[in-house]
Amino acid sequence: MKTVCVFLAEGFEETEALLPLDIMRRGGVNVKTVSVTGNKTVAGAHSVPVVADMLFEDLKEDEVEMVVLPGGLPGATNLDAHVGLDKLIRDFAFAGKPLAAICAAPMVYGRRGLLKGKKATCYPGFDKYLEGAEYTGNMVEKCDNFILGKGPAAAAEFGFALLEKLAGEAKVQEVKSGMLFA
Repeated sequence: MKTVCVFLAEGFEETEALLPLDIMRRGGVNVKTVSVTGNKTVAGAHSVPVVADMLFEDLKEDEVEMVVLPGGLPGATNLDAHVGLDKLIRDFAFAGKPLAAICAAPMVYGRRGLLKGKKATCYPGFDKYLEGAEYTGNMVEKCDNFILGKGPAAAAEFGFALLEKLAGEAKVQEVKSGMLFA
């Protein structure tokens, strides 16, 4: 069964990981949190410990449907430095498979030149890492196989954009209604 993977590194932004995860699960999407730390328990940027569903070492690339990178510091830089995740991201980009990131994390794609010629957004100040991208500053930016979010305030909109890609607009409206979003 294909799985959406939300990758967790020490110092990830809790809101940006957990709200999109919650939205996708409410929409019936198979989503797993994946620790890149070697330990299942990962501390967020605000010291909230989260127990991941699995370790990166146990991941099978052919079972991954979408890569989702939450921001936060040093979470985004820790994701950027992970060799196995680097290979997975490059494989996904080459194949045109869906890649998502929010806040500081779009830099992981930008530093690899994967956003060249694409509209992109990220946390203000991190746009310098979006090599060749057209920075828009929008809360959410969808371009080709990329879905990018600006920061914590965009976490819900980002989550709904992911859900729309995976399950369609009708499912988004159903989940929004249940969560009391206008």
